[in-house]
Amino acid sequence: MIQFFISDALAQGAESATQSQFSPASFVPLILIFVIFYFLIIRPQTKKIKEHEKMVSGLKIGNKVITSSGIVGIVREIHEKENQVGVEIAEGVVVTMLKNNVSEVEKPVNHDKKSSKHSDKNSEKHSEKKSDKKHSKKH
Repeated sequence: MIQFFISDALAQGAESATQSQFSPASFVPLILIFVIFYFLIIRPQTKKIKEHEKMVSGLKIGNKVITSSGIVGIVREIHEKENQVGVEIAEGVVVTMLKNNVSEVEKPVNHDKKSSKHSDKNSEKHSEKKSDKKHSKKH
């Protein structure tokens, strides 16, 4: 009977010796997970960071910007040494902030009389159409 327990113990020792052998195939899933992680998360994030840095370095006076906190304004000053910009958020109100807080840049603000007249005409036409629709519904 004691022989029976001893043979079981020896058999378990032999099995564990074969299981502890190194197998490079056991690292394949780990490597695949890392590659997938790189292409789905790390690479797109680095691209996004580079695009943001390019956008921030291309800021010019007159650009309409949206900050990370949602404030919309126009760039009035650029301080390269301090890495800051002055953004006018209301007439005569200039707020100085870090360049990295700019999350979006729109086209520069143009004060052309032609473009403003054109937009005024379009808005008048649009409002006339709305009022026509309201009057036709009432009748």
